[in-house]
Amino acid sequence: MSVKITRNAAKVIKKELEKEENKGLVLKVFVTHAHGDHAHYGLDLAKPTDKDQVVSTDKEIDVLIDLENPFLNGVKIDYLYFPEEGFVITNPSQGNHGDH
Repeated sequence: MSVKITRNAAKVIKKELEKEENKGLVLKVFVTHAHGDHAHYGLDLAKPTDKDQVVSTDKEIDVLIDLENPFLNGVKIDYLYFPEEGFVITNPSQGNHGDH
């Protein structure tokens, strides 16, 4: 399983993980809705469960993903400032290059 985090996303995520109230939590990416050949994704901070795999990234951020969901292998987490500020999660390896 692999997860890619862009530089912009890593800055925002690290700032959030450094907050006192988030000590002991790990970034989790999950599928909010799947249909056809693609999925929509969400992010949260959580504690690992027995269904989660901890994936290390090149940005020194661990990410929790559900091993049973193939749509999570290869996800890319980005943070955009334009046209609207926020996270964008896609999975190019699954043919998902953005919302429709």
